Amino acid sequence: MKTNLKKYAFLLGILVLMLNSCKKFGDVNIDPTRSSNLDPSLQLTNVQLRFSGDLEVNEKFGLVFTMPLVQQIGGIWLNRNGQFYIYDRNYLSSLWNNTYDDDIVNIVDAVTRTNNDPLKTNLNAVCRIMKVYEFARMTDVYGDIPYFEAGKAFTNGIIQPKFDRQEDIYNDFFKELTAASNQLDAAKDAVKGDLFYNGGIVAWKKFANSLRLRYAMRLVKINPVKAKAEALAAYTAGVFTSNADMCKIVHQDVQNGYNDIRGNGVSAAFCQAEVIPRLQDPFINQLNGTNDPRLKHIARYYIDIMNRPFDRIDITDPVKAVNGYKGVAANEYVWDGWIDPITINIPGVGPKEVVNNDQKAQLANFLIRNNAPFLHQTYAEVEFLLAEATVRWGVLFGGAAAEHYAKGIEGAMVQLSLFPGGPTISSTEINAFITSNSLLPGREIELINTQLWIALLLNGPEAYANWRRTGFPVLASSLNGESSVLITPRRFEYPIFELEQNAVNAAAAIAAIGPGGNTWANRVWWDKP
Repeated sequence: MKTNLKKYAFLLGILVLMLNSCKKFGDVNIDPTRSSNLDPSLQLTNVQLRFSGDLEVNEKFGLVFTMPLVQQIGGIWLNRNGQFYIYDRNYLSSLWNNTYDDDIVNIVDAVTRTNNDPLKTNLNAVCRIMKVYEFARMTDVYGDIPYFEAGKAFTNGIIQPKFDRQEDIYNDFFKELTAASNQLDAAKDAVKGDLFYNGGIVAWKKFANSLRLRYAMRLVKINPVKAKAEALAAYTAGVFTSNADMCKIVHQDVQNGYNDIRGNGVSAAFCQAEVIPRLQDPFINQLNGTNDPRLKHIARYYIDIMNRPFDRIDITDPVKAVNGYKGVAANEYVWDGWIDPITINIPGVGPKEVVNNDQKAQLANFLIRNNAPFLHQTYAEVEFLLAEATVRWGVLFGGAAAEHYAKGIEGAMVQLSLFPGGPTISSTEINAFITSNSLLPGREIELINTQLWIALLLNGPEAYANWRRTGFPVLASSLNGESSVLITPRRFEYPIFELEQNAVNAAAAIAAIGPGGNTWANRVWWDKP
């Protein structure tokens, strides 16, 4: 995968220059003066890499909002908007503005260019799957959005696209994923430019079906009949069956800036902060309270060195001997909840006073390296979803709920070894954890989705979506004196630019939301209380 990234780096640079040098006509449009001869495989590469490589989106959407909202990461000024529910429309608009302007335009165009081309049927199918994946991230936080007409100014002259109902969008997701999976054929064209699976047709089929399972489970409250039918169809068509199937991208060891997408954008967001974000107490307490073998690897104590995150001095063992594992409270900054200094002896350094901030646990270095993989969808997630489906609808998904649950836990623990310098957790530790944390009658869905919450660490958008659809783990609202609302936000607001430039269609979408309208206290369609 690293070879592929280097291979396409030069061409991607040209593409990015072409995309960024033209006048913008609105959030969901493409400049008609752009080249009509872009290579769709290169467009695919760009969209895949930007998804996790774009610093602005992964910082504002992930680190600022969704990771703190689900009480995994927090404590620093950059986390305050999501952690304490502090309103910032610019940050709430980041995903919309950046995704529609670049990724949606390109993936819609790539699908259009390859439609009905007998020499590009596999590329077309892959682009259709990627298109669903891109739009899902959008609709899951904004609700009703431009979908069927989005990104079609160049081909159809649509400069003010209508907003589509999320229910209709989801129905099309299922149709598209089914058709694209069936269309993929190893005997046909080789897919170039693919950074996810290097053109592997069987792998893309499994990814399409696994995404279909993910989106089917979004509907368990709003339309359980549809959810069951789509989940069963996805499972029957063939989902991930091991960690080797998961969808991930391996980034280069490059510190991303706002114009560089080669490195991991989530890691860049962590590492550019003057103070590294801390782990929140609810996350640490969950792992600590269940004797989770991942805790000692994930949570570390460091002495920060400003702007040099990987030169931090690891002081975990002596601090843990005094304090055990502590993070930041869900409603506090790292400098709140003051802990008195302690003095420890650091080999090769000598006595060192460890102050309050240094006694709040952080993510281990291996998780936030520039070349850390971004895990788009994992085998662990699939197994947890199958476990939940089994609890809800019976043994239709290849085994008992407890079997899927155990496989999900194992997959989630093993996936840490995919990170450079990541740990290998022994089968003895894994089996001991599974034995002591089995499913309990009446609490199965809670326990399954609590484990999924852990497995989704560093994938804030998906953790936020799954928390909203299930309500698990149970997280108390983290209000403090700065909070703009009194409840945990459930959706993102439409950007001002869209409200101005696409006023008639946006007004209709806002009216459809119901009382309160375009606020982040309202819910998207599938997020039923």
